[in-house]
Amino acid sequence: MPKRNIGALQVPNYTRKYFYYHELGLSHPTVTRDILLRKADVTPGAWIGIRIATLLLILSGWKSTQVAELFGLTRWAVVKRIRKANSDGVEAVNDRTRSGRPSHFDEDVMKKLDEALSKSPQDFGIPRAQWDGVVFVEYLKKTYHIEIHVRHAQRMIKKLGYSLRRPMYRFVQAKKEGVEEFRETLKKSPEGDEK
Repeated sequence: MPKRNIGALQVPNYTRKYFYYHELGLSHPTVTRDILLRKADVTPGAWIGIRIATLLLILSGWKSTQVAELFGLTRWAVVKRIRKANSDGVEAVNDRTRSGRPSHFDEDVMKKLDEALSKSPQDFGIPRAQWDGVVFVEYLKKTYHIEIHVRHAQRMIKKLGYSLRRPMYRFVQAKKEGVEEFRETLKKSPEGDEK
């Protein structure tokens, strides 16, 4: 095979008929930027990886606006990350501990609530046929002495994998025998009540 002389290197002279280069890219319809960012929201530790990638891109010469556009952030969020990395160093990528009241619902309580939701409220002395936010609040108050709002209870039910259904209202149709009997009682009126 003939060789070309490029400086001090000898490079083989390949023709196009031997090598076909295809542009490498993602073509699957479920791999989009939005879907990947949503996946990062639900995956523990994914945002730490995105913070690291942000800093690596800045180090390789990307502008903050380009990085912000790539990860769906605001430019100001990227600038704050850069400033934090400049002041704190590599520790800037870790999550900071957040203050706040600890949850009443530890893992053990959540398992017990899951078991309770798989049964009927009537099994716990609550005279209702189905679980809903109000019934769940009543159960928590009665069993665990925990008071929460109805909307929080609804979110917890959904978090445990259950769905809330709206009750179906059905109007009962009268039967012919009942209608005739009802009409007869209407026609009869006590004596002396003529109007």
